[in-house]
Parts: sequence; structure tokens; C-alpha cells
Amino acid sequence: MSEPRLHVPEVPARPGEEPDFSYVRISPAGAVPRPPIGVAVRETVPLAEDLIRVLDDNGTAIGPWDPKLPPDTLRAGLREMLLTRVFDDRMQRTQRQGRISFYVRSWGEEAVSVAAAHALRPGDMLFPSYRNQGLFIGRGTPVLDLMCQLLSNTHDMCKGRQLPVMYHDAPRRLFSISGNLATQYPQAVGWAMAAAIKGEDHIAAAWVGEGSTAEADFHHAMLFAKVYRAPVVLNVVNNQWAISTFQGFAGGEQRSFAARGPGLGLAGLRIDGNDFLAVYAATAWAAERARAGYGATLIEHVTYRAGAHSTSDDPSRYRPKDEFPAWPLGDPVERLKKHLSGLGEWDDARHTALLAELETEVAAAWKQAMSYGTNNDGARLDPALMFEDVFKVLPPHLEAQRAELEAELAAARDAGAAT
Repeated sequence: MSEPRLHVPEVPARPGEEPDFSYVRISPAGAVPRPPIGVAVRETVPLAEDLIRVLDDNGTAIGPWDPKLPPDTLRAGLREMLLTRVFDDRMQRTQRQGRISFYVRSWGEEAVSVAAAHALRPGDMLFPSYRNQGLFIGRGTPVLDLMCQLLSNTHDMCKGRQLPVMYHDAPRRLFSISGNLATQYPQAVGWAMAAAIKGEDHIAAAWVGEGSTAEADFHHAMLFAKVYRAPVVLNVVNNQWAISTFQGFAGGEQRSFAARGPGLGLAGLRIDGNDFLAVYAATAWAAERARAGYGATLIEHVTYRAGAHSTSDDPSRYRPKDEFPAWPLGDPVERLKKHLSGLGEWDDARHTALLAELETEVAAAWKQAMSYGTNNDGARLDPALMFEDVFKVLPPHLEAQRAELEAELAAARDAGAAT
């Protein structure tokens, strides 16, 4: 009789080796059926293991998941994905120049956020992670506002209280990003439960990386969503790496992350996260299912983190440098561009012109952002802001502290004027 052995997941390729994505299970485009939204959870088990794809290798949309979006929507999606990438590239360079302290790019994952922003309704509440800037751009948040948050300047929507990249946009119903992993899952489920109690038809949606599925908050949220049939869409962005830890260590080796949905009583979908049309279609299906009272859906977006985890990370130390070109699901921007070109709705000249336009737009926004103050120069936030937005009625001891601070600030200004 053989003795039991401890299994340790293996990383497919290390620095200096050839990229190896043979572990990624890929279904042919258009091959996965699209069931009605009221399908029983147990019947979604194959959908959680196969890979829902719409765009084939030629950029043609095929199969039952094709959402048949009009060209204007596709062009808007392409523009917003390109804007996200241009913004990311500019902020990456800015951090390397020492002008902001930290940044997280979404390079290679733009479709995950932008397509979802288009598929969900404006009244739906979104709970992003720190790599979902495309949700903000897809909902119309100006990149100027995002830049000001990175600078913590006088135009910062967070008033200097958040780490860089932890944006929010209350008017556009984007919840504050948290650096603590998976906290947005129970928050989204709770918000969705409250919306259902109030009789609203708005739903919630949340995003985490595959590494965050190891957090307790992930499992607590799934249980509440299942028991109370919360109208929420729960997204797992499987970009293959949780900082330097391969996705197999988070449990993605034997079964898909999407399979955890049916395992706990929620519908599950495993989708091509680099296919704008597949992301849109799956998000719309899950949102319609939630709105109709059939409960939550867990969506796994199979994608690839093309860049570093953040500006504090060096991926060349744990994976081959040339992995992204070998990624079998390609580049989401190039794939949507190819699809539009095949429809006769786009071409290289228009693409080049749009890219130049967006680079000019981002450069102008950065110049304006710096006019509101930078990390080293210019105007500063009023320190008295620390007393706002916490209590509806400020307690007496904080009133006294605020008065003391304001007196000290006034004395400092008078002393500065005198000199």
C-alpha cells in the first residue's frame, strides 16, 4: 500500500524557461451552450468548467453567447479599454519618476472591467478591487479625478484618507476600494440583500483576484448569497498570479474557481476574460438572473496579468519575461480591434488616431491634476477635513479638538504673514 503524499502545486514555468500554458483548459469559441437565466444551479456545473468564448481566432463572434452588440457600443468599449491602458502607462511612468508613490496597472485585463461596466445598469452598485480602474473609466469617472486621488491633492475625492489607487465614486455608484483582500465580497452581498429588502431592482457586483478566494470573507459572502438568494454578481479575476504566487496555490489546479459556485449552491460561469463580448454576455446573463430573483452567480474570468502586480513588484524574478505574448487568449484590446475591423467598423488609421487622441487627453489631465497640488509642491489639503464625514453630529470632544486645530492653523498663517 502506498503512503499518502503531500501535494504541492507546481509553477508551470520559471524565469529563463519557456512559457507553458498547457494547464489552461480552453473550449472552442461558440461551443458552450447558453441556458435560460432560470436554469437550476446543478445544470451550471459544465458552464463552470468549460470556457465561455464568443470571439474566435479570426475575431468573428459566434455561438449562443454572442450579445450582438451594435458597433457604437463596441467602439465605446474599445475606446475605454484603450483609455485605461494609456492612463495606466502614464501613471506607471509617473511613479517611476517619483511623482506618485504607488500604482497598480490592469494591463491585459481591461475587458474584465470595461465590458462589465457596459453590461450592468447605472443604478447597480459596484464593489471594485484595486485592478478595476476600467470600471471607473467605463462609468465615466474622469481620469483627472483618478489622478488627483493618486496625488492626494486638494481635488482628491478621498480627501487624502486613502492609499493611492483606492478610488471611489459615489455618484456613479462605485464603492471605495479596500487594500484588505476580499472585504468587498461581503459588503456587496450585504448591499444586495438590503436592496432586495427595500424592493429595488438594483443589484450589486464585486470583483476579487483568484488569490483572494483563500480569504474567509470570500466564503462568508458566498454562504450569505446562497442562503438569502442575494441579487449579486460575484467575479473572480483569475489572472494566474497573486503577486508572486501561482494560481494553483489558491486552489485553481484540480477544479476551476467558478466550480466553487455550484459547489455552494450558486450558479457558476467560467469565461474568457480577454474576450469583450464574452465578458459582456456573461455579466448580462448573471445580472438578469439576479434581478429575476434566481440568486447570485460566481463568474471566473480567465485572463493574464501582463505586467507586475504593482510598482513594488518585479515579475521577472518568478516567471518568464515573455509570457504575455504566449498567453493563448491573446490581448483583449487587439481582439476587439480585430473584431471591429472584420465588421468594417474600424481600421488601423482610426486606431492610430484614437490612440494619439487619448494620449493627448491623458497628458492634459495630468497637467491639470498637478495644478491642484502634488506630493511635493503646491496646495495642501485642509487638515480640518479629518473631522468630516465620520459622525453625523460631531461629538463635543472632537468639536473642541477641531477648534484647537483651527486656532493653531490661524496662528501659523499669521506668523507666516508677519515674516
